[in-house]
Amino acid sequence: MEVRNYETVFILTPVLNESQVQETVEKFTQVLKENSADILSTEAWGLRKLAYPIQKKSTGYYFVVEFTAESGAVINTLELAFRRDERVIRFLTTVLDKHAVAYNQRRRNGEMNQQKAAKEEAVAQ
Repeated sequence: MEVRNYETVFILTPVLNESQVQETVEKFTQVLKENSADILSTEAWGLRKLAYPIQKKSTGYYFVVEFTAESGAVINTLELAFRRDERVIRFLTTVLDKHAVAYNQRRRNGEMNQQKAAKEEAVAQ
């Protein structure tokens, strides 16, 4: 079986406090670990405005989890957990190709900001 890279973005309801948000994120990372997925990174994008209201809410807590797994069964288990939890208002899981994996790696290492700063510096001179 081939190991694939996945990325899941999920949005939590804005009515949660900080500890409830952390508890919810821990719950989903635990689901991944229990199903033998290796978590590469977890990023909190914070409270953001939604493009359109969902369940009469205009904001939500955004999170991204990047992980590797051998079978698609992990995705089914994870998405079932998302559907069963009323704190999650939206989620999306995608399979990452090698270019997306490389991009995410560079972004996590801060290389994107360095390139942008170098371009701005060159333009300023």
